[in-house]
Amino acid sequence: MGSSVSRPGRVATLPPRERILDAAEELFQSEGIQAVGVQAIAERARTTKMAIYRHFTTKDALVAEWLRILAADYQAAFDRAEAAHPDRPRQQILALARFIADGLPRISHRGCPFINSLAELPDRSHPARQVIEEHKALQTRRLTALCVRAGLPDPDQAAAAITFVLEGAQVSTQNGSIDGAGERLLRIVEGIVGERRAAAG
Repeated sequence: MGSSVSRPGRVATLPPRERILDAAEELFQSEGIQAVGVQAIAERARTTKMAIYRHFTTKDALVAEWLRILAADYQAAFDRAEAAHPDRPRQQILALARFIADGLPRISHRGCPFINSLAELPDRSHPARQVIEEHKALQTRRLTALCVRAGLPDPDQAAAAITFVLEGAQVSTQNGSIDGAGERLLRIVEGIVGERRAAAG
């Protein structure tokens, strides 16, 4: 799951490290990781290559940190769902689905940063790829735990089905193959939660 928002106009007021990360996010999202060099990031951040390397030892480290920040944003969506719907795991699952559905318009323009990054980073030992894999594993564990608490009879299968729907909606939005992906996504997740509801309800 993933998407980010451009934040123009902030460069002059941000500290150097945040300026670099903002510039990297903007360029990686719009042009791709491999196509963007450190010099281009420096120019966008109004700094120097030397300054970038003071904060990030390599470009790979910068990519990994950008994705780590995005991953933290998505893990925070689980925390917000829990806070908004305490002791209501089905509502928490639906809140996560709404979070993804609400982010789909941005995906349609720029694509999911995690999916895009995986496509550009075939080496599984790349530090940024490891960040994504750890994020996805944690996401699956948290979603499975919600399915357990929701009383779904096969929590692993339910979590897998929900993950397929959430990630499939993002890919389908990115390639323009499905209209109304957000609404369809919500209906499918509601069906998974409802149809698999435990007898106690």
